[in-house]
Amino acid sequence: MSGTRVPPRSGRPAAGEAVLTRAFRLLRAFEAAGEALSLATLARRSGLPKSSTLRIATQLVAAGALERRDSGDFVIGLRLLEVASLAPRGHGLRAAALPYMQDLQQVTRQHVLLAVRDDTDAVLVERLSALDATPVKYRVGGRLPLDATGVGLALLAHAPESVRAAVIDGPAATVPDAAAGRRVRQLVAAVRAEGVVALTIANPVAGGPAEITTVAAPILDARGHALGAISLVSPSTGESRIGLRLALRTASLAIARATGERPPAT
Repeated sequence: MSGTRVPPRSGRPAAGEAVLTRAFRLLRAFEAAGEALSLATLARRSGLPKSSTLRIATQLVAAGALERRDSGDFVIGLRLLEVASLAPRGHGLRAAALPYMQDLQQVTRQHVLLAVRDDTDAVLVERLSALDATPVKYRVGGRLPLDATGVGLALLAHAPESVRAAVIDGPAATVPDAAAGRRVRQLVAAVRAEGVVALTIANPVAGGPAEITTVAAPILDARGHALGAISLVSPSTGESRIGLRLALRTASLAIARATGERPPAT
């Protein structure tokens, strides 16, 4: 799943837009792991003219952020991966969470996700999956909505009120209507009260189960701020989620302690 926001195609970059901003437009055009994009597709997705796209993409190739295949298509370069792996919010949290994620994945044989918040999105920094787990579209580095996923709601619950207002009520809000907004606020309140959330959502992957269940918990520091969130994604079976809720809540507290933080008293 991807939260890429494609700018409107205007035929030319915004007046005064910095080259660095346009470079990130090109990098955000890639939506799937291993995706190769032609020059035309890269220009269309980024909303830049082909001439600007080629010039900036060539500079990114020289820097190692992109690579160009013999076919002429562009792919994300290894240098970008090297730099991204140093991000402290993702890397440090991932190191602390990995042992607990591995335990959950081995017991459940499903998907275990770790995410952090970036403005009004959740960014997936790790995913562990069993070979026979139900197919999903979540990918490391992908963006997820805060209002419609387990990790998103767990992060939204401990985001500033300005972020919650932007997600639910703002001009770029992703909730479809007022009723959905009230439901999101109810789930946010439940996360803050119980430290965990569970919901059933439609599965976007064809051939898999029609619905999937996500159970998630925020990973909090001593001030009650979200360092990240952990979730388990599995087929929706209608069975009780009490055991999964307890497991996710316990894992989130253990991860917080492993980072050196003392979770707030409950």
